[in-house]
Amino acid sequence: MSAALDGTAPTQGERGAVVIGAGFGGIALAIRLQAAGIETVLVEKRDRPGGRAYVYEDAGYTFDAGPTVITDPTAIEELFVAAGRPMSDYVTLLPVSPFYRLCWEDGRFFDYVNDQAELDRQIAEFAPQDVEGYRRFLAYSREVFREGYEKLGTVPFLSFRDMVRAGPQLARLGAWKSVHAKVAEFISDEHLRQTFSFHSLLVGGNPFATSSIYALIHALERKWGVWFAKGGTGALVEGLVKLFTDIGGRIELSAEVAEIETASGRASAVRLKDGRRFPAEMVASNADVVHTYGDLLSATKRGESEAARLKKKRFSMSLFVIYFGLKTHRPDIRHHTVCFGARYRELISEIFNGSDLPGDFSLYLHNPCVTDPSLAPEGAGAFYVLSPVPHLGNADIDWESEGPRYRDRILAYLEERYIPGLRADLATCRIFTPADFKSELNAHLGSAFSLDPVLTQSAWFRPHNRDDRIGNLYLVGAGTHPGAGVPGVIGSAKATAGLMIADGARAI
Repeated sequence: MSAALDGTAPTQGERGAVVIGAGFGGIALAIRLQAAGIETVLVEKRDRPGGRAYVYEDAGYTFDAGPTVITDPTAIEELFVAAGRPMSDYVTLLPVSPFYRLCWEDGRFFDYVNDQAELDRQIAEFAPQDVEGYRRFLAYSREVFREGYEKLGTVPFLSFRDMVRAGPQLARLGAWKSVHAKVAEFISDEHLRQTFSFHSLLVGGNPFATSSIYALIHALERKWGVWFAKGGTGALVEGLVKLFTDIGGRIELSAEVAEIETASGRASAVRLKDGRRFPAEMVASNADVVHTYGDLLSATKRGESEAARLKKKRFSMSLFVIYFGLKTHRPDIRHHTVCFGARYRELISEIFNGSDLPGDFSLYLHNPCVTDPSLAPEGAGAFYVLSPVPHLGNADIDWESEGPRYRDRILAYLEERYIPGLRADLATCRIFTPADFKSELNAHLGSAFSLDPVLTQSAWFRPHNRDDRIGNLYLVGAGTHPGAGVPGVIGSAKATAGLMIADGARAI
């Protein structure tokens, strides 16, 4: 169906840009292109935009399906500036504090707040000697943030020379070390090491393997805080889509792509499974990178060879998610709660490398109603809890049968330790498994974050923002530079848009 504001049927003969996939990356790219004067059509397989940031609604409850942590509001605001519209007309961001509550099975917890004195007080309760160590880690994180995010986060790495130029700084910052190893250089207490190393899991990375460059996430949060969109992340998606259509863009929903057509070595059109065809001067894909090459470009040698190459890469873990509504509000549960299990290093190793479902788990619990009660009926609460699990290539689990059992184990664990009376208080419940990541989002192996962000799969080593062979084919989203996470995919849109706008100007 067409989601054009005037409700008219789409014009099939227009030329300009077609963006495949209305996740955050695709929407952000489409806004930048349309604002630059490039007629842009955004096509989305599902019945509503958002990609991983989909929304489920049931019995008066609203559940954000995916990302709920906004850590760089300026990246979002830039989109409105580019379009010449005030952000306040479309989106309201609400501050979240504490950023996260981190909990352990021994009963201890840490409220990660943006207050140095309060952080120092809490750190001293765990390990007085780590107060100074934390301050040195923060200084390191801020330096990595300047080099890795502010300088390189929206710069496309198209040639190995780009990587060589960045190499000395990356080496000086110890980029070959893991996040956890770098944190351990500054902090001695294991609880605190977990507190300041878990962030790489938010972008699909193993803290014991992901480059220490990802320690920049800590400085990013300290600089801008943690935010949540009023009405939920879905309201942010709706605001961005409205911005796109307000400036003349067109979005097509329930529009699954069958093929990126090519002619004379260039992308020429996007053909949908329902037969509609959109000629294009430029094509960008916010779809999974393996799906883009292996399925949408399967008729080309480039698609076949690049898909084969990518399939040999390491992919991030998957997620098992439970969305549940409670009849009563639980204000004692913080907006973002990380529930560490009895094991950390061993469990994470099994999640990323194991061939079966681990017997225990660490969880992320989301309770947005403490910030925005409108997401549930009055006096009630809308939650989700996610558990990192192996992707389907490592653990070929029958999630249709295992899913309900795993759900029950997690809910029982939460009831025992965090939410007394949970199961008796349930009003609605649904799950999303690695198999759903594969079928609903075309995610290779059901990976939740695309390629594993280890150093050898970052920057130039990641699929490039512009294809090396098909000169008018571009990538945006988690699978390209700089990577996953809301700031990452919006940053990828800025990098890709810069290329497309410049390439389009040269073609005139």
